[in-house]
Amino acid sequence: MKKTLIALAVLAASGAAFAQSSVSLYGIADIALTKAKGTSAQLTSGGVSSSRLGFKGTEDLGGGLKANFLFEEGIDLTTGALKGSGFARQAYVGLSGGFGEVKLGNVYTAYDDISGATNPVFDSVLSPTVVWASTGYISNPGSNIYYASPSFGGVSGAVSYALDGSKQKVTSVNVKYEGGPVYVGFGYQDEADRTGNKFTRVNGSYDLGVVKLLAGYGQVKPEVGSKTTEYSFGADVPLGSALTLSTGLASSKVDGGDNRNSVGLGVAYSMSKRTTLYTGFRKENTAAGDTSLFAAGVKHTF
Repeated sequence: MKKTLIALAVLAASGAAFAQSSVSLYGIADIALTKAKGTSAQLTSGGVSSSRLGFKGTEDLGGGLKANFLFEEGIDLTTGALKGSGFARQAYVGLSGGFGEVKLGNVYTAYDDISGATNPVFDSVLSPTVVWASTGYISNPGSNIYYASPSFGGVSGAVSYALDGSKQKVTSVNVKYEGGPVYVGFGYQDEADRTGNKFTRVNGSYDLGVVKLLAGYGQVKPEVGSKTTEYSFGADVPLGSALTLSTGLASSKVDGGDNRNSVGLGVAYSMSKRTTLYTGFRKENTAAGDTSLFAAGVKHTF
């Protein structure tokens, strides 16, 4: 694995001197100091975004057609260890053009594309949607065929289908609208063959300039057991050109069962286009009692 990473890094550094082709190295380094109720403080890798290292490339085939690839692996910044074996986050090859984009390999599902798009408090460890069951889907089932359409008047969609030679398939679809200040997304994922669950997500946002309103709805239907219904509401408030406050609440209710609630508040300060400081607080109320989490961290992208 180390030899593979070194070889790819050399390739990226060389600029991949092929006509109309490019290969680049990218990543995210994100770590936070966290303190949960009743526990000692600790460092947590990936407070806002999972830390990762990746390589991606594209070749212009002419006529607007391109060949693309991507290899991406997660990294635990607290130990420096890779998460998983090989490029466990993503590893795919595909084609893109006026028809949209096709990806083949270990690709995130269409449902994952829109899942956290409107989660309050930056979709981070401080987000109140931590109580949601609809975030417990299989994000990259492997052996995935993925297609994303181009945008038609702000409307686009995607579909993915995972097949591994068995009958344990995962089917996923999304449709979204992005126009001006408005965003609306719908996602559905059927993984009944693997987990017995079917997931539905609807989320939206409206940017008023002085505040961006956030809302989300989730539902999980298991093959056996009761349905879970979930809601979230939040707001992102710019306090300056580089400072944003985000807050929200979320609820998850099992039919005939317990209700789980959470609230979160956080601020993020952009030191540059690539480096952000963040901090905040989250509190949950469940049948097992109240829990809380404080976090402060730094995220750097390259």
